[in-house]
Amino acid sequence: MSETTNGKSPARALRYTQITDSAYANNAINHETDTLVYALGGLGEIGKNMYCFEHDDEIIIVDCGVMFPEDELLGVDYVIPDYTYLVKNQSKIKALIITHGHEDHIGGIPFFLQSIRLKEIYAPRFAKALIEKKLEEHRLSRSCKIIEINSDSRVRTKYFNVGFFDTVHSIPDSLGVLINTPNGRIVETGDFKFDLTPVGTNSDYQKMAYIGQVGVTLLMSDSTNSSVPGSSISEKAVAKAIMMQMKKTPGRLLVSTFASNVLRLNQILEAAVACDRKVAVFGRSMENVCEIGRKMGVIKIPESSFISGNELNTLPANRICIVCTGSQGEPMAALSRIAKGTHRFIKIIPGDTVLFSSNPIPGNGVSVGGVINLLTRVGANVITNSPLTSFHTTGHASVEEQKLMLNLIKPKYFMPNHGEYKMLVQHSATAQETGVPEDRCFICSNGDIIVLRNEECFLANERVQTDAIYVDGNDASGLSTSVIKDRKILAENGLVAVIVTIDSRYNKILCRPSIVSRGFVFIKDNQTLLKEAELVVYEALKKKMMQRTTFGELKNCIRSSLEPFLFKKTNRNPIVIPVILNQKAAIAEIQSKTKNSRTRN
Repeated sequence: MSETTNGKSPARALRYTQITDSAYANNAINHETDTLVYALGGLGEIGKNMYCFEHDDEIIIVDCGVMFPEDELLGVDYVIPDYTYLVKNQSKIKALIITHGHEDHIGGIPFFLQSIRLKEIYAPRFAKALIEKKLEEHRLSRSCKIIEINSDSRVRTKYFNVGFFDTVHSIPDSLGVLINTPNGRIVETGDFKFDLTPVGTNSDYQKMAYIGQVGVTLLMSDSTNSSVPGSSISEKAVAKAIMMQMKKTPGRLLVSTFASNVLRLNQILEAAVACDRKVAVFGRSMENVCEIGRKMGVIKIPESSFISGNELNTLPANRICIVCTGSQGEPMAALSRIAKGTHRFIKIIPGDTVLFSSNPIPGNGVSVGGVINLLTRVGANVITNSPLTSFHTTGHASVEEQKLMLNLIKPKYFMPNHGEYKMLVQHSATAQETGVPEDRCFICSNGDIIVLRNEECFLANERVQTDAIYVDGNDASGLSTSVIKDRKILAENGLVAVIVTIDSRYNKILCRPSIVSRGFVFIKDNQTLLKEAELVVYEALKKKMMQRTTFGELKNCIRSSLEPFLFKKTNRNPIVIPVILNQKAAIAEIQSKTKNSRTRN
C-alpha cells in the first residue's frame, strides 16, 4: 500500500424550492466548522470538470478539465473554468486529484498552473503520463510534481483523508474518490460504467459495497448517459465485432475512433496483427496516445507491426490497417483530410473500407455525415456503428448501471454531476427510484455551495464566483465577452470602415469621408448605398465640427450617424470602425506645442 500524504435562474429557483422545508434552509455558512462542496465546472454542461471541497483553511480539488467550444464561439480553442476564487484562496489548496486522463478532466491543468502555484498533482498512472506530456508541450514540466496514485493510495491533509477505488471507463487507470471530512463522507465517482467482462482492470465492487456499508453522506455521480435505458454493451463485444470486420475486409481497412480511447485503440491494433496486417497511425493526438500506451505497457504491439506513411505503397492492400483521428468530423483531423484528398500519404482507393468505431457526439452529426459522404463519393465502403454491428460502446454508465452505483454506495444525499441540466434531472429521478428522498437530491449549477454539517447537507444561499473563460491559443487570461460578441457580429454582419481626413487647426473636414466594406454588402452592387452613407456621415461631421470637439467625439458622431442609417437600409448591424486622419501640418503643429510645453515644465 502506498501512502501520500446573479439572479436566480429557473433551475436555481427549483433548487430553492427543494430545500424550503429543510431545517438548514436559512442557515448561513460557518466557514470554520462546515465542509463546503462546489463545482467550478461540470454542472449543466459536458466538460471542464472541476469539483472543490473546502474545510476551514484547506481546499482539495478533484479534476481540472476543459470544454471544447460550440460552433458559435468563433476562434475559441478551449473553454476553462474561472479560477478567480481559487487564485484568491491558493494558500488553502492542498491537493489537486485527477480521476482519469481525458481532456475534460486534465485539459485545464496547464492553464491552472499559469494562475496558481501548486506543489503536487495526484494522478493515476496513465493520466500521469498524459499530464507530463501536456506540461512538456506547454514548457511547464518543472512547475509541479506529479505523484502517481492507485486504488490503494491515500492522500491525507489536516482535515481530509482521501481514498480511491477502481472503476471501468474508456481509458486505463480510472478511479473513483472517497473523501472523508470532519462532517461526513463524500464519494465522487469520476467517469464510470459497469462492465462485467471489461478490457483491463475491473470495477472494485467489494470496496464500493464496503464504502456504502460504512456510510456515505453525499454521492456525486457521472450523469452523462442518464437518459440511456438499460446497460451498455461490453468492450469485449466491440473487440469481437472489430476482429470479424478485420478478417472479412478484402482490401485496406481504415479505422477511426476517439484518440483518448486507448483500450479501443489496443483492440484495433491487436486485431490487425492477428489478421497479419501492418498498422499505420495518423493524427497527432492518436500518435501521442499510442506512444504513451506503448511506454506504459497498455499497448503491447511490437515495433515491427507498425509502418510509416511512406511504406503504405510497399504492401498489398489486404495487409494494411490505418488507424486515424477524425471520428467526429473535425475539419483538420486525419480522416477529414483523407476524405478531401488533401492528406500527405493517403488517397482513398475504390475498395477501401472505412470503419467508424464511435458514435457522433450530439452536435457533430452534420460534420460526420459530411465526411461519410465525401468518403463514399471517392469510392470507399463506409461502415458505422449500429445496434446490429456493435463497433462502439460508451464509457459512461447507462440508467441500470447508475442504479447499481446508487445501490452500492447507498448515499444519504445525492448530487448528480458531469452532465447537462436535463441529464442531472434525469439522474436525480433515478436516485429517487432507488430510495433517495427527493428533498435530499441537489440539482446544482456551477458555483452553488452544498454545505455538510454533522453528516447533514443543505444548499447554501452563498455562491462561489464562477464563469466560463474563453481561451484563444495558450492565453489563460481568456477572451472577454465583448471580443466574442465582436467576432459574432463580424461573422454575421461584417465590417464597415469610415476614413475621414481633417485639419484639426481649423476644425475642418478636408474631403468627403470614404467608406470601405468587408463582409457587409457586395460593393459593386451597392455603390449608391455607400455614397449615401458617406453623405450622411459628412453632414453629421460638418454639424459637429461647427464647434470645438475631440477625436473621441468625432468617432462617436460617425458611429451614431452611420449605424442607424445602415440598419434602416439593410436591417443589419455591421461593426463600424472610424479612422480619422489629421493633416500633416496640423500633426506637426500639435507635436511642436507638446514639445514646447514639456520644455517649459
